[in-house]
Amino acid sequence: MEFGTGVSLAAYFIVMIGIGLYGFKQSTSDSAGYLLGGRKLGPAVTSLSAGASDMSGWMLLGLPGAMFVSGLSAAWIAIGLLIGAFANYLIVAPRLRVYTETAKDAITIPDYFEKRFDDTSHLLRVISSIVIILFFTLYTSSGVVAGGKLFDSAFGLPYELGLFVTAGVVVLYTLLGGFMAVSMTDFVQGCIMFVALILVPLVALTGVGGTGGVTATLNDIDPSLLSLFGGVGLVGIISAMSWGLGYFGQPHIIVRFMAIRSVKDIPAARNIGMSWMLVTIVGALATGLVGLAWVTQNGIPENYLVNGAFDGETIFIVLSQILFNPFIGGFLLAAILAAIMSTISSQLLVSSSSLTEDFYKIFLRKSASQKELVAVGRLAVVVVAFIAIALAWNPDSNVLTLVSNAWAGFGAAFGPVVILSLFWKKMTRWGALAGMVLGAATVLAWTYIPVLPTDDGLEPLGSWLYSIVPGFIFCFVAIVVFSWLSPGPKQSIKDTHDGVAKQMGASQ
Repeated sequence: MEFGTGVSLAAYFIVMIGIGLYGFKQSTSDSAGYLLGGRKLGPAVTSLSAGASDMSGWMLLGLPGAMFVSGLSAAWIAIGLLIGAFANYLIVAPRLRVYTETAKDAITIPDYFEKRFDDTSHLLRVISSIVIILFFTLYTSSGVVAGGKLFDSAFGLPYELGLFVTAGVVVLYTLLGGFMAVSMTDFVQGCIMFVALILVPLVALTGVGGTGGVTATLNDIDPSLLSLFGGVGLVGIISAMSWGLGYFGQPHIIVRFMAIRSVKDIPAARNIGMSWMLVTIVGALATGLVGLAWVTQNGIPENYLVNGAFDGETIFIVLSQILFNPFIGGFLLAAILAAIMSTISSQLLVSSSSLTEDFYKIFLRKSASQKELVAVGRLAVVVVAFIAIALAWNPDSNVLTLVSNAWAGFGAAFGPVVILSLFWKKMTRWGALAGMVLGAATVLAWTYIPVLPTDDGLEPLGSWLYSIVPGFIFCFVAIVVFSWLSPGPKQSIKDTHDGVAKQMGASQ
């Protein structure tokens, strides 16, 4: 690792830990403060925290890599995500902020489900918590793997060291400052990602002769690389765009809406968040496309080849290290770490909140003090992190392949439940439970059970259509059917729902 790169990365780590110390002094006196920041986030922090925790390393590695390999047709997933994120701000954010506070101040998604439906059996809380802990432990592991591989490929350091450095820094500031520190570091990390995804494609573009040079080079390779419809059919487009459906059920994203200081701040958060997302996604797409033109014109340095082959997902790393001096290159590599760490920290905290509020407090220590709950929450962060490191220990681990399935699982299991619980007062706990179970089961079956005949044998239906599409539909239908078949909700639940609707009307 060059000296300048090391200095930039060291400065980044120091800033992250410093924010954790600041958060420790601001919001860790009780469970609500540690896990939800006391519901006092401003719109800028809320929006960039939601965006940074959403995008992860996918923004700087996966999306540029997809564009590098497939060309402009890989942009459909980005289009779907933009539409989904905007709809999430419009449909879910305002009501969820009001409803979670009105429903006995719910501070986790399972807590909201239980209080929204007055579920004294704790079934909704337990099942939703199991889904969160299982998938987020795997999600966290995938981020740790990405950090380990970054240290290995970019810095020439041992993969195992990368695991501990990546997870260790995240655990430290998450453990110290809780939700407030996570949100503030997300804000800083979002700013770093924003600058990096403008800087890299623009500098690379000047090195290939501008847009004309990119167009001419890619046309020489394959004209379909510049077509949105190149090599992709209708089902492929639907599968890619359906990623946007996942937003409605992602706990680490929608919990930001619960933490914003006022529902009146949500329009400002939406404008900031969507502007940030549009610029960074366009920058990521441009990095892949311009990067393909750059390596075609200039060749790929041998030290970036693995067994004679080039991994398109490393194109951002290649451009950042070749086109910039070590100090700026270190800052750009910090952008990748920022993307990875912002998501890991959010997932650690949501997993911690479920273990603390939805298991420990409910089943083990109902009389636990706020100080005890905060301590348990910190311990849970460490435990989940160690499990994630253990799962990520093998550098050839296939845990990264579970990310898209986890996104689909959350979107299908929680998305329709969240939306209908906010808008339909006749929805019952049995409808919510049936939808949650059927949505998750559909994703698992669609992804793993081979039933589709192909030339190579049987394959899962997920190879044809992304599993979130049937999962979301079946969950929605199950909620409606089982809500109509089961006894209606109590009058007190209907009154709470009507109160939220009136409050929303007054706030608009």
